[in-house]
Amino acid sequence: MNYLLPLRVSDVEVRRKGRRLLGPICLAIEGTGITIILGPNGSGKTSLLRLLHGLERPLGGKVEWNVPEAKAQSAQSFVFQTPILMRRSVLDCVAYPLTLRGMSRSAAREAAEVAVNDAGLGKVKDLAAPMISGGEKQKLALARALITNPEVLFLDEPCASLDGRATGDIENSLRAAALSGVRILMSTHDLGQARRLADEVLFLVGGRLVERADAKRFFGEPQTGEAQAFLDGRILV
Repeated sequence: MNYLLPLRVSDVEVRRKGRRLLGPICLAIEGTGITIILGPNGSGKTSLLRLLHGLERPLGGKVEWNVPEAKAQSAQSFVFQTPILMRRSVLDCVAYPLTLRGMSRSAAREAAEVAVNDAGLGKVKDLAAPMISGGEKQKLALARALITNPEVLFLDEPCASLDGRATGDIENSLRAAALSGVRILMSTHDLGQARRLADEVLFLVGGRLVERADAKRFFGEPQTGEAQAFLDGRILV
């Protein structure tokens, strides 16, 4: 059972240097599955993810979890488009979040060994993380995010620069995580990936939430002209 949710967002705005990046936004995140955030470049996808995760503070409005903020922060993870890696072995990078939570180094490495193998990184587990390929780095970042068993996982275009094989591996891992009960919110620029993964879609344009629908309805019968134009490949300004 997911105790973090619902996550309620009420009339929030994000601004930087006086420019509005997002909002006003009102929405509630609950239930299970994978929510895909779509929109043209500059639509606010990354800002929304960072806001929900607590990396951005709203100018106004509220972001409220079902539990106190400190507990919520400890039960969620974030995977960036460009993973941030330490100069440690792949195995030690994956184990690191567990040691931060007080687990002994030996127990953390034992758990990381399982996670690394499940992610298909067994052959590179002893290499320095910065030395592995781009696809392997993103698999490492995902394994590191999942090893703490988060209730909610945020991902910001995690497959943006990956080849087909690495993308497929990441998608398989995300499906497995969602089936295990992890609530996933992920941005992507890839409509094919969105169709493969989404249970529901949040569609942003110009920092506004223009449409929210289950995936079948969004891709089959979009309710707004902006969504239809986006799906048709037209440029939105």
